[in-house]
Amino acid sequence: MAITLTEKAAQEVKRIMDEQKLDESHVLRVGVVGGGCSGFQYSLGFDRNYDEKTDSKYEQHGITVVVDKKSSLYLDGTTVDFYDGLEKRGFTFDNPNAVKSCGCGSSFQA
Repeated sequence: MAITLTEKAAQEVKRIMDEQKLDESHVLRVGVVGGGCSGFQYSLGFDRNYDEKTDSKYEQHGITVVVDKKSSLYLDGTTVDFYDGLEKRGFTFDNPNAVKSCGCGSSFQA
């Protein structure tokens, strides 16, 4: 399984889906795109499209998570969590494949 979604992150995804009035046809798409200060950056968003040939699909805590197969190479073993503290708030990525990360936590080098 490429991605692990924590229960706290799943609760936040459900909250956002309810707030944006998204139905069960939407999936959480996690990916990697070129850019950021370290070469790659994480991509996180909602999608209605799923292609069995190019995507992997996982069910976690009531959330359908979809990862394209190219991104899976960089995300294998990654845990997506949600942090809610005084100094910052948002989704975090614990990626064992990242050899270098930047201070913002949203870009990495593999």
